[in-house]
Amino acid sequence: MKKSKDEIKAFLGKDTEFEGKFSFTGSVRIDGKLTGEIFSNGTLIVGESAIIKSRIHVADMIISGEVHGDIFAENKIELNVPGKLFGNIQTPKLVLEEGVIFEGNCKMKDLGKEGEKELALSEEKPEGLSILK
Repeated sequence: MKKSKDEIKAFLGKDTEFEGKFSFTGSVRIDGKLTGEIFSNGTLIVGESAIIKSRIHVADMIISGEVHGDIFAENKIELNVPGKLFGNIQTPKLVLEEGVIFEGNCKMKDLGKEGEKELALSEEKPEGLSILK
């Protein structure tokens, strides 16, 4: 049985659309479309059918859908298949399942404990990936 702090407090279903500033406490699951800004000290769960276009600041994030935008996660970002993430991220812990798509830059620094709350990420998107041999 889940602990009460892990229970989902709100749910935006598959056929919902939201535009604007979205803030919450606890855990929220989104399966619809959201455009705007997201702020929380809780967990954001992005379902497989979700399409998010947002600047995001949360404690934890679990992505199985599609996210476009920069993410600051104080604790952890988890990207699960068939998840897609297009944007820059900053988090102390990152979990990428084999088969996900991630295009962007990642900065793994624990700024939450240092009290720095600004998303210190480059606005530039990478032109391509290079593999060092």
